[in-house]
Amino acid sequence: MTQPTPKQLGYYFPAEFHPHIATWLSWPHKEASWPGKIHTIFPYYSRFVKYLADSEKVRINVLDEAMKAFATGHLQAEGVNLANVEFFLHPTNDAWCRDHGPAFLINPAAAEKKVVVDWNYNAWGGKYPPFEQDDVIPTLIANHYKLPVFHPGIIMEGGSVEFNGKGTILTSTCCLLNENRNPHLNRDQVEEYLHQYYGADQVLWVEDGIVGDDTDGHIDDTIRFVNEDTVLTVVETDKQDDNYELLQQNLRQLKQMRLLNDKQLNIIELPMPDAVIYDEQRLPASYANFYISNKYVIVPTFQCKKDDEALQIISGCFKDREVIGIDSTEIIWGLGSFHCLSQQEPAV
Repeated sequence: MTQPTPKQLGYYFPAEFHPHIATWLSWPHKEASWPGKIHTIFPYYSRFVKYLADSEKVRINVLDEAMKAFATGHLQAEGVNLANVEFFLHPTNDAWCRDHGPAFLINPAAAEKKVVVDWNYNAWGGKYPPFEQDDVIPTLIANHYKLPVFHPGIIMEGGSVEFNGKGTILTSTCCLLNENRNPHLNRDQVEEYLHQYYGADQVLWVEDGIVGDDTDGHIDDTIRFVNEDTVLTVVETDKQDDNYELLQQNLRQLKQMRLLNDKQLNIIELPMPDAVIYDEQRLPASYANFYISNKYVIVPTFQCKKDDEALQIISGCFKDREVIGIDSTEIIWGLGSFHCLSQQEPAV
């Protein structure tokens, strides 16, 4: 007998602004992700943990007791409330928990109110082997909490999908339809997996991601829901910039979209930072890669004159949370920022 899907059982993936029990992280340790600079990221990473731990549990995957001690030292130096930090001896290949971490779905009416979906993971189209340890993280976490696990059997990354909590997913064709993910699936088939294993009713597609994004265009660098019918979308004002037309095309597509209730999206434009270049490489710096915790919205900043403007715009979208900027100039050398590093565990 075929196992019912999460959607068939009434489960859904809530929006990030839904209350959390915890935020999951995987402690950074892969030198090759921050070549020559990994030692520079820990103060900023620890500051991120400090704000998270102010209003929810922070659950961190580490390799062993030595890594736990190393992490604890950095967190103590930043004044983190360690009473809200829990470590799990779950070895990982890399730090990007948004993509390899568990997808928690909820159904408040069910006897088992929370389940985990464990998508397959191949490090963004096989770019960064090995990734076998990352691939099993969701099931390790589910087993720890004795939660049911669903295995859709296809590649999917948390940063490639954005949720309004009311049945709608935003994603990008450049990522989910890339031949390096699920070449055996067409668009309709991918949508059906999203419906069945995220509990969604609608998938809205934009075309592109930003320049320098090695994930092939994750949505969490371009467009984010701030409530069920409002999105922040990054735009580039410099017509000579490589991101200009890509993001204008996304904006045109957003303006044509309709939600399930036939409403247009409320669209708020967010600037892109000035280009961040290191070692002759353009990095995927974006203010859209913020993380919504219970108390704060934590926004990457880039020592740029547009930082304050971006923080003010985001603040206008979150009347119930304080917006905090943390310098991500060092972290972005790893080609991701605070949203890429984290995965929320919702309250039920």
